[in-house]
Amino acid sequence: MKRIHIIGGKNHGKTTLVTELVEELTAQGFRIGTIKHTHHAHELDTPGKDSHRHREAGAAVVGILTRSMNALFWPPAPEPSDSDARYEAFAPMMADCHCTLVEGDTKTGAIKIEVWRETLGTEPLAASDDSIVALVTDDQPLNVAAQVWPRGGIAQLAERIVTLAGMGPGSPPH
Repeated sequence: MKRIHIIGGKNHGKTTLVTELVEELTAQGFRIGTIKHTHHAHELDTPGKDSHRHREAGAAVVGILTRSMNALFWPPAPEPSDSDARYEAFAPMMADCHCTLVEGDTKTGAIKIEVWRETLGTEPLAASDDSIVALVTDDQPLNVAAQVWPRGGIAQLAERIVTLAGMGPGSPPH
């Protein structure tokens, strides 16, 4: 599974950039998967509903199949919470995708692109993290080793994602 992580501080525009990239890349004919990473504990299933009751009864994996959406719920493996191996559980579902964009996870060893806005008053993560490949911003950051990519022009950003993920025209998923 080819993963590119879009990272950044709160309200810097991660979700907006991910959705714009998905729209642009799918319009170009690519199949794109997404994963939202969060360090918060969330109950993704609805307490009291049948699927939640199945899980509470001890089911190892619970699926929901509807006319409009499917979902699977399973507990994470007992690995360190910052392990990249956690993403492999998603690989079978993402197998037909050319690339998976992950929103978040600054601890990953995969490709990281940061979104940053100076007006929010924080330093870019790229100022202290040399593993960040690029900083997407229309501002002028100081002291970053990463490439700086202008935020305007989603087509150019999508082109850079295609290059980073090795998703040339006609390239098969995987």
